[in-house]
Amino acid sequence: MSSLRDAIVIGAGPAGMTAAATLSEGGARTLVIDEQPAPGGQIYRAVERNSDNASLSAVLGSDYADGAALVARMRASAAELRFSTSAWRIDADGTVWTKADGKVERLQARTLVIASGAMERPVPVPGWTLPGVMTVGALQIMLKDAGLRPCGRLVLAGCGPLFYLFAAQCLEAGVSDLVLLDTAERANLIPALRHLPKAVFGHGPGYLRKGFSLMAALRRRGVKIHRGVSNLRIEGAERAVAASFRAGTHTMRIDLDLVALHEGVIPSQQIARSIGCAHRWNEEQQCFLPILDSMRETSILGVFIAGDGGGIVGAMASAHTGALCALAILKRLDKISDTEFASRKAVAQQALDAHLTIRPFLDRLYRPRDEMLVPADEVVVCRCEAIRARAIRDVVRRGCLGPNQVKAFLRCGMGPCQGRMCGPTVSAIIARETGQTPDATGYYRVRPPLKPVSIGELASQYEED
Repeated sequence: MSSLRDAIVIGAGPAGMTAAATLSEGGARTLVIDEQPAPGGQIYRAVERNSDNASLSAVLGSDYADGAALVARMRASAAELRFSTSAWRIDADGTVWTKADGKVERLQARTLVIASGAMERPVPVPGWTLPGVMTVGALQIMLKDAGLRPCGRLVLAGCGPLFYLFAAQCLEAGVSDLVLLDTAERANLIPALRHLPKAVFGHGPGYLRKGFSLMAALRRRGVKIHRGVSNLRIEGAERAVAASFRAGTHTMRIDLDLVALHEGVIPSQQIARSIGCAHRWNEEQQCFLPILDSMRETSILGVFIAGDGGGIVGAMASAHTGALCALAILKRLDKISDTEFASRKAVAQQALDAHLTIRPFLDRLYRPRDEMLVPADEVVVCRCEAIRARAIRDVVRRGCLGPNQVKAFLRCGMGPCQGRMCGPTVSAIIARETGQTPDATGYYRVRPPLKPVSIGELASQYEED
């Protein structure tokens, strides 16, 4: 086992990079672990490599390019960086088991910063398991990573800021046959407007201008947008060939070559839950969030969560949450004085608050439809084990009152994704059927390994010991 570090940061997105740089600059011995071959996370994926690609940079926009400064700051620090490295087990005492190049290693730190970010909310609609159905995030990753753009007729179905951002990026990338199916409920607008006065402060106006600019660009290019879409169904036998839906009072069907779904993002829960961090249901974001104090420390002493993993805040705000985590750790390690801590904390908190003024408005405006959260009986919920919503409802009526009991009855959540894709939906279905609150219903019990690890890889650790 390597010597004790002051902090291990898991994830090299905006939150993780900022936390790592701040810690290292403050004199803390810091290690950064990330599965990707380079820093940036999903939002700034491949930003270093793409900085010399003028055409792709123009497609991805200035916000994406801003990530290069965060990468440069982290690389300039003394933080130890390990990429292409998976954390497959993490313990509350600061032990982190990693896997890289076929070898397993056990690392130890006084504190942990979990900056694993967010995942796209599952969109369980009829036909979502067909070939030719992807997520908007997956298509954007392909664009950032390899400059790949969709061919043929592309249909984007869903809602949220990323939904419209990627639509605009598609146009810039040369996609000519694009149709949008906006699933946001028109009834969301009135309650969302109650949060608009707050959104005109801080950085809220900037976010609003970006949103209006994206909408205007789509209108100028004549992109067909169907609004208030419900009853979405992907049709096809061997692959997706069409989408049927209801828009207003009309039932429609359009042919397609590729469809991408998106209903916003939710925190990645696996690491925090595997450690035992307490979570609570958040009605505004319609997901479970870890319980954090003002410095982003979890219910477990010494374990912090930075970025969207602690609640969806966006890339710029995530960086400031990383700074808060790092300052708390530096203070605990006596690396900074009380006066410096208070001063820097106030600056980071003010910057974070300025980005959060828009969040209540966006959360309410793009709240997913009920049919996306609690799908119909025939819809596959657990893709790994091919379990439909009907089967989940059946075992609940037979007495299963929680996700872990459903897992035992149906193997739901026991496949390769380990419940990442079905967990939110299983909890929602059970809560609806039993009349319990989401908190009372709970979530899967997550255990290691968080990522696959072979017996041979485990054996390599003991051979070295």
